Order: sequence, then structure tokens, then C-alpha cells
Amino acid sequence: MAQKKDLPFSQVLDLLFGEEKLPIHLLYRLSDMTPEEFGEFKSRWPHVTDERRRVLVRHMADLSENNFVVDFSPVFGYCLVDPQPAVRLAALDGVWDSTNVLLIEPIIQLLKHDADLEVRAASAAALAHYVLMAEWGELPGRVSGPIVEALLEVYESRETAVSIRRAALEALGAATHPRIATLIEDAYEGDDPDLQLSAIFAMGNTADSRWLPILLDEMLNSSAEIRQEAARAAGAIGHKDAVPHLIDLLADENEDVVLAAIGALAEIGGEEAYNALSSMADDEAYEAFHEVLEEALESMDWLADFDWLSLSEVDFEDPFDLE
Repeated sequence: MAQKKDLPFSQVLDLLFGEEKLPIHLLYRLSDMTPEEFGEFKSRWPHVTDERRRVLVRHMADLSENNFVVDFSPVFGYCLVDPQPAVRLAALDGVWDSTNVLLIEPIIQLLKHDADLEVRAASAAALAHYVLMAEWGELPGRVSGPIVEALLEVYESRETAVSIRRAALEALGAATHPRIATLIEDAYEGDDPDLQLSAIFAMGNTADSRWLPILLDEMLNSSAEIRQEAARAAGAIGHKDAVPHLIDLLADENEDVVLAAIGALAEIGGEEAYNALSSMADDEAYEAFHEVLEEALESMDWLADFDWLSLSEVDFEDPFDLE
């Protein structure tokens, strides 16, 4: 009897597309498909039930987040035009770390024209990733221009739903553009509490310490949601001046605020942050947070153990030769 891994591709699709329990281990056969296999996949996909399509793409998105070997990007790109909003949403989640610039224009079209508000908002979040990649030099800088233009167009249209304007503003925070700071300030000082919250999120996305005084003030806000977002944004900026204020939030009465403070301290790092989280992990009163604290401390240990000085030994003319 043939092993599962040796099954002909048509039989793999039979099992994946059928009504029986989903054989998750076979999803890997949808990674790096040959042109012939992808053609067969596309010809059969429209005949798969709506729920099965949703479950399949959701599982592929989850696998992509935890496994950097698989590549389902052709599937995700194809599913951006699926008739079911839930499938399009899952596909957008799947491209969160994609460097495939061919997906940018289809995602822009979803942002501008999709009938589902949640899909449009998720499209803005997906586009933010591409902007960040361009800012970090991992993609050509020119790719961000059309994205920023589309996000600005959507954000500035008063016909755009608030949920989509929020997502667009948050995404714009990642861009280097002369108008971004003013847009963030206007939203923060405006009278829409939802846009104010997104302005705080966008402050973090800028990674600009100019916003730190505002974020430190907002950590004292009576709204737990604002305190939480201010903590997250401070972590994204990464300035050590935020550490004492974040340590204070470890005693916050709201669990989500505490979790945001833990994440921010882990992101900023340093001895003061590490000692605070370590003491918290040793305190039985915070047992509910122990798993998160352990993960945070492990990530900080890994960064502390990394010998940055060893980079001086790397021959940068051949960045893949680390010997």
C-alpha cells in the first residue's frame, strides 16, 4: 500500500476537498506545487464546499505562521478573489509575511472595492506589512508608493467606514511620508474615540520616539483599552524611557493591559525590564501570567545570548558565508 506522502496529487485533493475529517498532514502537498498541480487545484477548488474552503485556507494560514518552510502564497493569492469573505480573510492572514510583490495590487483592490468591511480592513493590515518590508529594505522602496497612495485615498474618504479608516491609519503609521505625522495628530486630537485608539497604534508603528510622551501619559488613562494600546505602542517604539512606566502597568487591574506591558518590556529588553518580569514570574500571585512570562523571558535570554560582536567577523561581501 502506498504511503500517504506517495499518494498521487489527485488523490491528495480528493482527501483534502472531501467531506471526511481534514487530513492536515496532507496540506504540505499544497506547498510549492508544480504548475500542473496548481492548475488541477484551481480547476477543482470552485467545487469544494464553502466551509471546507474556509477551513483549508485557515489551516494553511496557521501553518504559514509557524512554519517558514512551507509556501502557500500561490494558494493565498488565488483565494483573494474567492466568493466567500471568510476565505478571503484567511488568505489575507496567510500573506502576513509574504515578500511576493505580485500580491500587492490584488490586495489594494480588496482594500478599495471589496463588499465586506472586514475584508477591506484586513487588506489594510496586510498592506502595512509590505510597507514595513520596504522601510526595512527587505523589498524595493518603490513598492510602498502605490500602497501609501491607496491607504491615503481610503482614509481620507468620508464615505469610508470607520473600521476601515482605522485600519488604514494604523497601516500608514509604518510609512515614511510627510503627511503621516499630521494625520496621526489630527486623529489623536479628534473626537472619535475609535480613531484616537488607532492613532495610538499608529504611533507605535512609526517607531518614532517623538510620540513617547503622549504614550506615557496615556498609560495613566482611565480607559483600559487605551492603556493597553499605549503599552503596545511603547514596546514597538522600543525606547528604554518607557520601561519604568511599563513596569508600573504590570500591577494593572486589567489583564489585557498587563499582557501588553509584558510584551512591551520583552520587546524593549534590558536588565531593568528583565528583572521586573523575572520577579513577576517568581510571584505566585501572578500564576495566571506564568506561561506568557516564561515565553517573554526566554525571548529576552535569546537576545541577550546573541553575540552581536561576532558580526565583525562576517564577510559582508558574502553574507551567506558565516564561517
